[in-house]
Formats: sequence, C-alpha cells, structure tokens
Amino acid sequence: MGRSPVSLSRLKLGKLKVVRRQLLQRYEHQPFVSCLAGLYGCQWRRYQRAKAQPGECCCSRLECSCFALLIVTFILTLIFLYFWSEAQNDYNDFDWFNFGNLGFWFPWSVVLLVVAAALFTYIALLLVLAVCLLSEGQRLYLHWSHKIGILVTLSFSISATAVLSDVWSKEWTTLLLSFQVTAPFLHVGGVSLMTLLSWPIALHFFRMNKRVRQVALLSLFLAVLFALYLVPLGMYSPCIKEKGTLGPAPTLFGHRGAPMLAPENTQMSFEKAVESGGEGLETDVTISYDGVPFLMHDSTLRRTTNVHEVFPNRTDTPAAMFTWDELEMLSAGSWFLQRDPFGTASSLDVDEKDRVRNQTVPTLKEFLDLAAQHEKLVIFDLRCPPRGHPYRDTWITRTLEVIHNESSINSSQVLWLPADQRSLVQELDPELQQTSGDHASIEELQEEHIVRLNLHYSYMSQEQIRKYSSVNISTNLYVISQPWLYSLAWCAGVHSVTTNSLHILKKLQRPLFLMTPDEYRLMWILTDIVSAFLITAIFIFHWWRERGLPFWSGSRQVNENGPYSKFRTEASEVQGIRWNPLFFDGPSPSRDLDLTLHVPPMHGFPVPI
Repeated sequence: MGRSPVSLSRLKLGKLKVVRRQLLQRYEHQPFVSCLAGLYGCQWRRYQRAKAQPGECCCSRLECSCFALLIVTFILTLIFLYFWSEAQNDYNDFDWFNFGNLGFWFPWSVVLLVVAAALFTYIALLLVLAVCLLSEGQRLYLHWSHKIGILVTLSFSISATAVLSDVWSKEWTTLLLSFQVTAPFLHVGGVSLMTLLSWPIALHFFRMNKRVRQVALLSLFLAVLFALYLVPLGMYSPCIKEKGTLGPAPTLFGHRGAPMLAPENTQMSFEKAVESGGEGLETDVTISYDGVPFLMHDSTLRRTTNVHEVFPNRTDTPAAMFTWDELEMLSAGSWFLQRDPFGTASSLDVDEKDRVRNQTVPTLKEFLDLAAQHEKLVIFDLRCPPRGHPYRDTWITRTLEVIHNESSINSSQVLWLPADQRSLVQELDPELQQTSGDHASIEELQEEHIVRLNLHYSYMSQEQIRKYSSVNISTNLYVISQPWLYSLAWCAGVHSVTTNSLHILKKLQRPLFLMTPDEYRLMWILTDIVSAFLITAIFIFHWWRERGLPFWSGSRQVNENGPYSKFRTEASEVQGIRWNPLFFDGPSPSRDLDLTLHVPPMHGFPVPI
C-alpha cells in the first residue's frame, strides 16, 4: 500500500528539518572561520576569502613561501626561547657582564626572555591560525603587517642566537645538558604536535589531484614523525636509573654566601648561608695594599661598593691598591638594595634592609672565624696582587699566616684552591685539602695530592665523576642554582655544588626528574602507539569523507564523491517545498524557497533548488 498524503507531508517536513539544521550549522560555523581569516589576513568579510576546492593547492606560491617562512621562524624562535629559558642559571653572570661593558645596571636577561616569549607567542598564534584555516579548507592569505612581523621575529632570533653564541658559547653546553632532563617530555610534546597536524595534512593530502604533491607531503610528514618516534633510542640521562641506585644529595656551598638573600661576600650573606643549611662557604680573597686579606670577587670595587661616592676618582683602581683603612670606609651593601640583582630585595623587612646598608667589606679572618664557629668547610679563590703591590711575592704566605695564626679555623676545613706554589703550601700545611680547578688526568691529580676537583658545571659527566671517585677524588661543580641542574648533578653522582640559591636547593627531597628504565620505555612506547593509532584513524576518516559514502535513492544505490554531493542530494529532497514560517524564522525572501548550493567543479555548475 502507498503512503497516505499526511505521511508523505510529514516525511518531507522531517527532511526539511534536517536540511534546515545543516544549513544553520554551516551558517553558525561561519563566525569561527571569519575570525580565523580576519586575524590571519584581515579578511573579515566572507566575499574576501576563498575556499580551497578539492584538487587545488591551499594557497598561491607567494603565500606558500610565507607559510614556509612562518614555520622556519617558529622553529628558530622556539629554539632561541628554549635556549634562553634554560640559561636562567647564568642570568646573574650575563647581567653583570653587561654592567661591566655598559657601566650601568639593567636586568637585560629578563627583558630578553620576555621579548623572546612575546615574539614566540605571536608566531605560534599565527601558525595556529594558519593550521586552523587549512583544517577548514580555506585558502591562506597572510596580511602584510604579519609578514613584516615574521621578518622582524626571524631577524631577532637569528641575531640574538648569533651574538650569544659568540659571546657566551658555553651556554650551548647548558642546552645539551638540559636535554638529559627535558628530552622525555619534549618527545611527548613533539609527537602530540605531529598528531594534531595530521588533521590538516590528511585533509589536503586526499584533496590533492597531483600524485607528486601527495607523495612529497606524505613523505615529509612521515619522515619527521618517524624521526620523533625513534629519538628516544639515542637519548641518555643519568636520571633514568634503577630503583635504589640514587646516591645522596650533593652538599651545598654558598656561593659568596647567600647572594639572593643578602649582598654577596658580606658577613650577613655568609650568616644567611649558614641559616639556610649550607655545608660549606665559598668566597674570593684579595690582599689590601697594607697586607690585609679581604673578601672581594672583582678586580675593582665599582660593582659591589659605593667607591664612586667615597673615592670618585678611583672607581677603576684595582681593589688591592686600597689600604684597609680606606676599605673600611666603604659600604658593601647599599648597592644590593639599589640594583636588586635577583629581584629578592623586596622580601627583606625594614630591619634587614637597615642591616644591608650597614654591611662593610669583611676580612678573611672574619670569614674563617664564622666558618670555624659553625664547623663549615671553606673554599676560596685567591687573587694575585698587581705589579707594584708590596705583597706581590708573598701573597700566598700572607694568606697562610691568617689561616694559621690569626683565625680559629682548623686547616682540614679549608679546601685550598690556588694552584700557585702548591708544593710549598703542602709542606707548610699538609692538612689543607688540596683542591684543583683543572680537568686533568688522574695521574697528574694524584701527583699533586688533589682530593677534590672544583669544576664548572659544563664539565658534568657521570662517567668522569665515577672515574675520579674511584680514586677518592670528589667533585664540586659551580655555579648551580636551578633545581633542574641540581637534580642532574644529583643523579650524576656529584659530591657537592656551589650555588646562589642555597635556600631553594636545600628544600629538594629528590631530583625533579627520576624514573626507572622500564617506566621510561613504557612512556615512550605508549606515546608512539597512541599517536600512530590516532594518526591512522584521522587519515582513514578523511579518506572516507573525501571518497564519499553510498546512499540510497529509491531502489538504486548511488555513490558520489565527497560531502558536497551528499549535502546537495539531501537539499534536493525538499525541491518544490514552499516557504513555511513554521520551520524558517524571518521574512520569506520569495514565494518559494530558493536555495543555491555551490558544488565543486567536478559535480557541475551551481544547482538551483
């Protein structure tokens, strides 16, 4: 039996609701595309942009070049941002380096980080907009202002990287060390990013009508993807180890005291280091013109005293050419409040700030007595006096006199670092712990009776540390202030580190990154499997969508290509249905519903319904 007129009317009205819902969904989707195109190319109106039809390229040659340049800029900016963010351990050295060259203090390191982060965010947003437009099948058009922005960002990244590589090349070693901690997480992030990019890549892969383009696109994508999948095979980290093999945490030496909490190389700074739980104290010693060893790192007094106020004509005079009476006239703390090198001065209360202002240049005797009182180890660099200095030839013996006759410290608490006249020092005081700053062979170190190495952290090597430890030579690394770097030193078996952030590192109960080999392999394999599954599903989905699905028209099966034909067929079901305000809001544009559906060239001309 045939359907009744009422049933046919309901069927047609039901189909009309489906078409109406699809039309509204397409209309409601337009604001999103408009926002993307507006932000990327200032194409806020619909007629200003074009949709990439199946078989067409996503953009012109010029726009392809701009998109490629955007990707290159993104990669270079990301590298520089990562490089500079991992260099935070040495920001203080960088700022003081600029102070010495420019003559005034400014936190250049933080400003450079903020600028790099802002430019990276800008480029990353542009790239996200481009990928979203490609995912929507839109043709790319980058506004000229963004093109200028990309060129500026690219120039900044290349220039900054080149300058820092020339002036501060050792930071690349820090970058390589950071991979031993961050590589597992960078691997997960890289694989996740490639998984997300598979959506627009699969979309345009199946829409391309040239096999060469398809092969080139898919080959490049798979090459990068499989490289990321296999990166963990070449990764090494001392923090991936079996349970129970982690050694004790490295002991902490306060670098010039606690310079983040008080002015460096002052009594207050060393007292803060003791309060924070440091096992040792590190400093630098210079001998005054009248033979008083005192604490000063720089060759001049300009950076850490108010010499420009007390002796304005002697700001560049070597510190060793001042008498002790002159040195006592200087403030060694007021600069800390004025420049705030670590951004921590605001945490001091009123009484502490007054105490900072009253800090003076301490003597070696005062430093050693403080260490003896709290039973702390000490290590110090000893600066040779300049020519014409009265103690030019006796600076070593004068320092030993203070240790033996004027201070209360035990010689076994002193890690003797100066390499000059080491044999004489050993004869005069064999109880001193001979310490070397040279990365020498074991035979050479044993000949000089070295018991400890004091090396820059860039020499960190688990193999070397174990080799020295096997002959009872411990290792101290300087200057380690970032928790991730301290965690790496802990896993590598370092015995002690010199740090600016003693109060922070002392709170670490375990390395920030520590996992067993089985845990790491599980993390690696699961990441790759999940990614491969999702990417395969995405490619299958786009193949299914672009090839089309079979649907029935009466008793005959029709198979047409793509979502365009499917939408056109559904819309044709309502051909001839008049306008009814019950289903369509707003005034009737004409007596009959007149819709025009634009279909791809392969399906013919626009079809009036």
